[in-house]
Amino acid sequence: MNAKVEQVEYRLDGLKWLLVVVLAAAGVVGNSYYSEFAVLYRALALVAIAAAALFVTANTEKGSALLGVLREAYTEARRVVWPSRQETTQTTLIVLAVVLLMAVVLWLLDTLLGWAASQIIG
Repeated sequence: MNAKVEQVEYRLDGLKWLLVVVLAAAGVVGNSYYSEFAVLYRALALVAIAAAALFVTANTEKGSALLGVLREAYTEARRVVWPSRQETTQTTLIVLAVVLLMAVVLWLLDTLLGWAASQIIG
């Protein structure tokens, strides 16, 4: 079996990252410079700039690696066996009961130690 794996060559990554920084700076400066415009228009412009920056980032070596990790994480999350509603409710009630029990124990311990300290100190 002779499988060929093509290596993707990432060129000009430094310039791509510089473009991402310039886009981010343009978004920040443009948002304050055009403050007289409605917030909706500025938000839409920022979303467009962020989308462009994310596209450029995804075409870098590190961005591509991050997308690969996110895809793998999504695949793993789909494999997880999530608890049923009944299991979740039971576990939550057990946790609440233990927390309340520990709160009472600590309150009693605090009261007892406070009483003992006041008896010693006078």
